Amino acid sequence: MVVARRKVNVAIVAPSMTILGGQAVQADRLIRAWSTDPEISAWLVPVNPVPPGILRHATDIKYVRTLMTQAVYWPALARQLRRADIVHVFSASYFSFLLAPLPAVLIARLLGKPVVLNYRSGEAPDHLERSWIARTVLRSVDCNVVPSSFLHDVFRSFGIQAAIVPNIVDLDLFGFRPRAPHGRRILSTRNLEPMYNVACTLRAFRRVQDRYPDATLTLVGSGSEDQALRRLAVELNLQHVRFAGRVSPSEIHRYYADADIYLQTPDIDNMPTSLLEAFASGCPVVATNAGGVPAILSDGVHGLLVPCGEAEHAAEALARVIDDPVLASELARTARESCEQYRWSVVRAQWVSLYRGLLQADRIAAPVPNESRL
Repeated sequence: MVVARRKVNVAIVAPSMTILGGQAVQADRLIRAWSTDPEISAWLVPVNPVPPGILRHATDIKYVRTLMTQAVYWPALARQLRRADIVHVFSASYFSFLLAPLPAVLIARLLGKPVVLNYRSGEAPDHLERSWIARTVLRSVDCNVVPSSFLHDVFRSFGIQAAIVPNIVDLDLFGFRPRAPHGRRILSTRNLEPMYNVACTLRAFRRVQDRYPDATLTLVGSGSEDQALRRLAVELNLQHVRFAGRVSPSEIHRYYADADIYLQTPDIDNMPTSLLEAFASGCPVVATNAGGVPAILSDGVHGLLVPCGEAEHAAEALARVIDDPVLASELARTARESCEQYRWSVVRAQWVSLYRGLLQADRIAAPVPNESRL
């Protein structure tokens, strides 16, 4: 007789979708995928809870907002983690590490819950070099998980073990479409923050537009540099540039479907889901060789890599893709083939194995009752 295995209850501590970024998107995709799963029951414990009632208005003040959020966050952790078998904590770097993952790890430890720390920041080399607190916490948890070989190697350089479980891409939603030759509709979907250097994207497009006046550029994303980038577009006298703003993850696939080429020029990066979405959609990719990008994009195989901050090199790579339809088609095909490892059925198996392995190890490590007392 086959005995059904008990569901594993997993509390996923991560940003909610009110903070639209890579962590929130991947956490949301995990929770949605687990919602109909026969083996895993998962729920979100948001690191950015909304304070109740009148306290909500105080969140308009910067430091007060942090204090109010923490005042709600810690009690929520204490309530929500009690019913979990495993606590799965998403983690960024620097101050965010102290405000979100650290409290979750501490409370999970007090409750005796196994902790999976899912570290996802491309700033890891500098963060771990600077922070002994982060290194100590990462060495103390039951399992560290990173989404890329880049972060795996960074952790190893600090003597910290980590497993690799990649990001998820919905290969049905982001459907592959062969592009017409010489297409010139360029897309970028990085948030408008300094580390993503969208200014370099605009400067590269200036050179592209000098060569192909009908080329277009769509920028999807929001952030602190929005107004500065709009001013730069005017200063560069760019035509056919569209600032689309923040777009829901459920709608962003339409932008990839409409584009001919995907361009990103970050200075710091890890394993960007946006790049995988471009792969899945069939967009030839030009990207800077920041952080973990070369771990998923081999130059001349899955796309074209250029040095960080080099707008001229990025423009030349775009011109190669536009002028050589055979190259563009081959890059897109190979990139799409690489996406099979990011399919949910593949990633799911890795998470289930990891969760159940941790529970098994936890049971083995539990103290055995003294037989003389039985």
